[in-house]
Amino acid sequence: MIGAGVFGHLSDSFLGRKGSLQVVCVLNGVFGVLTAFAPNYWAYAALRLLTGFSAGSVGLCSFVLATEPVGPSRRGAAGMSTFYFFSGGIAALSGIAALFPSSWRALYVVTSIPSLVFVVAVLPFVSESPRWYLVRRRAGDALRVVRAIASCNGRSIPVDVTLKLDDEGDDDAGGGGKEVDSSASASGSIIDVFRSRTTRFRLVLSVVINLLASVVYYGLSLNVVNLKTNLYISVLVNSLAEMPAYLLTALLLDRFGRKPLAIGTMLLSGIFCSAGSFIAGAGAMRVARLACGVVGIFGMAATYNLLFIYTAELFPTAVRNAALGCTSQASQMGAILAPLVVVLGERVPFALFGVSGLIGGFLVFCLPETMNKPMYDTMAGLEEGEKSLLK
Repeated sequence: MIGAGVFGHLSDSFLGRKGSLQVVCVLNGVFGVLTAFAPNYWAYAALRLLTGFSAGSVGLCSFVLATEPVGPSRRGAAGMSTFYFFSGGIAALSGIAALFPSSWRALYVVTSIPSLVFVVAVLPFVSESPRWYLVRRRAGDALRVVRAIASCNGRSIPVDVTLKLDDEGDDDAGGGGKEVDSSASASGSIIDVFRSRTTRFRLVLSVVINLLASVVYYGLSLNVVNLKTNLYISVLVNSLAEMPAYLLTALLLDRFGRKPLAIGTMLLSGIFCSAGSFIAGAGAMRVARLACGVVGIFGMAATYNLLFIYTAELFPTAVRNAALGCTSQASQMGAILAPLVVVLGERVPFALFGVSGLIGGFLVFCLPETMNKPMYDTMAGLEEGEKSLLK
């Protein structure tokens, strides 16, 4: 929760998307490996805190870095495709954990090394976000990345094309590669988000919706202990249930839009979780409860990851990671609350998950649709864009 806020700000400022991702992956891998050698409980707890500080931002930084260079017609599909790897990791974790049932130290080493491998084998070939370059007033670097992307796609950018921020006038194209001091950049902070009435309202709603979605998402994942079924199989089934949710969302995202899908998936999860709260008993009833949980996590997995795309499009580049960091903090708070709900028994957790899903679904009605809308770069550009829409 702390790391999401810290690195959300740093990735909007001097570190950038790629630099922040590199730092959090190294920290995540190093602290994870060191945890395996913890000599006592307090050393273990401290290392888990440090691991969480870094791990909480890996998904945030990588998601924004992967989606910012993508245009509106493909942004939804590209964003949802990133989450297959998240669910694939959970599915793999259930198998890896089964191989080390009595050696948690070895499990920490095996699950931490991939972060370090990623930094060495993959990240050097990933470019920085051109949008981040642009808000840092480094239009030349932004154009260089865009040209490299075009070249990889077998396309070319005309030599007379320049880039400019959406708060710049026509006479200030800024495409000559001139760099100015970072103090003149268009970067902002979470304070700037609260100063604007438009983004303040969006952020408050996004925080509450993400909190509710996280309680349900993590709660259903942890609730396998109340299902009285095989733990490893239940975790595997839950993770596999998420994958078709991503596929279905990716297919429907640019057909129906972000808002209707977020409403539909949250309500779907809420309805089935509510139904699960009325099911008691063993045998067939236990299987029925598991089925309600699977459909519930199917819907909420789609929502939980769709919210990443939705939130990223609601805020301009200058404060995008800061806003996403704030909503990620809300998600982590939901993850903290989820175990407290799970320990309430077999039926009560399902009831609370159901209510959370239904309330969250109705709150999404208050957010604007962002499908095929431009991703603004600055706060001023967003305000001007909103005014033009009202006109």
